[in-house]
Amino acid sequence: MAEPSSSPQETAVSTTLSPAGADAGCGYAPAVPSGRQTQVEAPEAEITGTWQGAITTNCGIIEVELYGDKAPQTVGSFAHLAEHGYWEDSPCHRLTTQGIYVLQCGDPTGTGRGTPGYTFGIENAPEDGKYPPGTLAMARSQDPNSNGGQFFIVYNDTELPTQGGGYSIFGRVTSGMDIVDRVAEQGVDGGGADGPPAAPISILSVEVTQEKASE
Repeated sequence: MAEPSSSPQETAVSTTLSPAGADAGCGYAPAVPSGRQTQVEAPEAEITGTWQGAITTNCGIIEVELYGDKAPQTVGSFAHLAEHGYWEDSPCHRLTTQGIYVLQCGDPTGTGRGTPGYTFGIENAPEDGKYPPGTLAMARSQDPNSNGGQFFIVYNDTELPTQGGGYSIFGRVTSGMDIVDRVAEQGVDGGGADGPPAAPISILSVEVTQEKASE
């Protein structure tokens, strides 16, 4: 079973509501915009502190806490891409259901090959390779400096290889984990254990805000 990566995964996103999508409580998945500019200039600075993110999908809103103090470059990039609307109408192109349990998103082309045009290294990867449910982490290729725009949400206890540095944990799901669980329950499109989810789920928008200190 391959670990989350940016390996080629061709994905066709349906604009009609599939039975699996209906069973998962999803709405229509938008078509991938053709000819959209997907290259974004790299962010100028890292960010620290605790941040909140709202990932609005056609299946509902997934709220996340972002670890700016543990992964400042990753959170800075996530906020930067959100501000530029990088993920608007982008499908979550990969679901794994055996060995590792993740929903992978963040490629606006829907192919698994898309990047924002810049990359960066690993931060806050667990030494034991264990990723509990609700973990928000970056996907990458075998190159430890290939983090970009793709990320994954873990929905069941998962252990990933530590060789090469592991995978950057930059947050956790605080609300909406049931959305990921429902999509995972529908399995992979066409069967199998690794591929596009049978219930098409797309990111409609992402908003990131800093958590204000209590007075």
